[in-house]
Amino acid sequence: MRILHLLSQRPECTGSGVYLQNVMAEARRAGHQNMLLAGIPAGTSPYLPCVEEHASSFLTFSGGDLPFPVAGMSDVMPYESSRFIDLNEEEIEAYQEAFAEKIEAAVSSFQPDIIHSHHLWLMTSVARLLLPDIPLVTTCHSTDLRQYLNCSHLREKVTDPCRKIDRVMALGKDQAEQIRILYGIDDRHIHVVGGGFNDTLFVEMEKPPPPPCEIVYAGKLSSSKGVPWLLQTMKKLSNLPLRLHLLGSGSGEEEQLCKTLAAKLGSHVILHGRVSQQELAGILGRSHLFVLPSFYEGLPLIILEALACGCRIISTDLPGCREIFGSSGNNLANLIPLPPMEGVDKPFDRDWPKLEAMLADAITGQVKRVLDGSRPSPGEIAEFTAPYTWEKVFTRIETVYTEALALRGVR
Repeated sequence: MRILHLLSQRPECTGSGVYLQNVMAEARRAGHQNMLLAGIPAGTSPYLPCVEEHASSFLTFSGGDLPFPVAGMSDVMPYESSRFIDLNEEEIEAYQEAFAEKIEAAVSSFQPDIIHSHHLWLMTSVARLLLPDIPLVTTCHSTDLRQYLNCSHLREKVTDPCRKIDRVMALGKDQAEQIRILYGIDDRHIHVVGGGFNDTLFVEMEKPPPPPCEIVYAGKLSSSKGVPWLLQTMKKLSNLPLRLHLLGSGSGEEEQLCKTLAAKLGSHVILHGRVSQQELAGILGRSHLFVLPSFYEGLPLIILEALACGCRIISTDLPGCREIFGSSGNNLANLIPLPPMEGVDKPFDRDWPKLEAMLADAITGQVKRVLDGSRPSPGEIAEFTAPYTWEKVFTRIETVYTEALALRGVR
């Protein structure tokens, strides 16, 4: 099978990019041929070991094919980016036309049997309108749903084309229901395939004996990810023997706020910046506790990676986290309930004291378990991680490919 993979943003810097790279790697192992089309800044050359030589094409931003920075699916990206809500009509049209040209050229040269796009958003709608006769499947990553809610003026450009996608893949059941409600896509056309982790890279290692309790956050340095909340809470825990490792980057004022708050905590916080998957696995393997204080997520693959490395988990009680742990959490994980949001990913000011108290209690409880010498057993870890290896995820994706091809009479 010849599969053309489409991603509108940088494939080496985001969760959706990690997802895409692993899907492509599994597809190659299964004997399929891949081609990638992605958006990148002009002058950059991403290292993508999953992509075979001469099997990629890029639309360049920041002075290349388009004059503005890469339009990010999140409003805060770990690199210079544009926000869809800020692009004017002329820029949106230029974006659509540029992707249409690149997609048409990729299809002409590669002759794919099927197209696998990422995000129910503008690039996917362009592909559907341009190529109505080629089977198209799309993976939703939740950031596209957030854009749909925030950018009401762009909905008419994506709603009808997305309804004509052959099959949509969701990361979880709650996300599948959101897709059905927002886009009006028939639920028979939506398949829950989940997300995965690299079970050969993210494995248990010998952890250093505490104290200190080594805590990790990995992701964007932004408010929607809850990083300022985590750092403000850390100030209340100065009596505990713990050290926080912040992995990732952001942009603009939000990144600077996170760095300023981290600096005030001195040696209790280490800023690592953006790290490779290999470096991430090493840090998780040497750490005891992983914290995800995010206010908006799909299925957070980083939690699976941290679990596989033997970390205990503290996370907000978001649908993707409940998909992994169940509604009440368990001995391995604390799920912190969230209050109603003022926006898609912004709590009301009145709720901050309660949020900080709950996070402080959760960290204190898990740090106590670590100091008492309690470690998750391999059996406990496997109970949650076993369904989420990339091999198993791709098996489900491959079934969706087969179904989409059969709809078009292709075998």
